[in-house]
Amino acid sequence: MTGSKTTPALLLAALLYTSIGAGANPALAEPALDALRAGDMRRMVLHDAPRPALATPYTTAAGEVRALSADAGRVLLINFWATWCAPCREEMPTLNALQQGLGGADFAVLTIATGRNNPAKMQSFFAEYGITALPLHADPGGAMAREAGVLGLPATLLLDRQGREVGRMLGGADWNGPEARAMIVRLIEITR
Repeated sequence: MTGSKTTPALLLAALLYTSIGAGANPALAEPALDALRAGDMRRMVLHDAPRPALATPYTTAAGEVRALSADAGRVLLINFWATWCAPCREEMPTLNALQQGLGGADFAVLTIATGRNNPAKMQSFFAEYGITALPLHADPGGAMAREAGVLGLPATLLLDRQGREVGRMLGGADWNGPEARAMIVRLIEITR
C-alpha cells in the first residue's frame, strides 16, 4: 500500500474490533495463556477460536454411555490413549498426578481408551503404572476420536467449561509439570 496513511480513526476502529473479538473469547484472547507455552507445552496448539463441543459419547468402565456435556462447567483435559501405545505408558502417571493435584469441581482429567482395547488389559495397564485417580473410559469403535480428528496417540484435548476445544497436543507430555499446571490453572481462572 504505497503512499497510504494510517488515520487515527482507522487505528481506533482496528483497536475496537480487536477488543470486541478478545472479549468474545477471553480464554483464547488471553495473552498470558499463550505465554505459558513452555517446556512440553510448547507443542500445545491453542486455537484462535474454540472448536465445537464433541457430541459423540464414550463408555464408562461400568458400561454406561456418557456424553462430555455431563461435565459441563469444568475445564477438561481429555486424553485419548491405548494399551499398546508406548508414549501413553510414559505420560499416564503424569496425568494421574495432575488429576490428584488439580482435579475437583473446576477441573478433571478424562482418559479415553480409543479403538480396540480389552477392558482387562486396560485395568492391568492402570494397575501396572499405579493409576488410581483416572477413569477407565473407552471409545471402543473410535467414533469419538474420529469426530475429534485424532490421528495418532496419545492425543490430548484441552476443553473450556462449555466443552469446546481450546487446544490440543499430539504425543506424550509431562502433564504434571509446572508448565502444564500453570496453563491449566490459568484457563480455570480466566473461564470462571
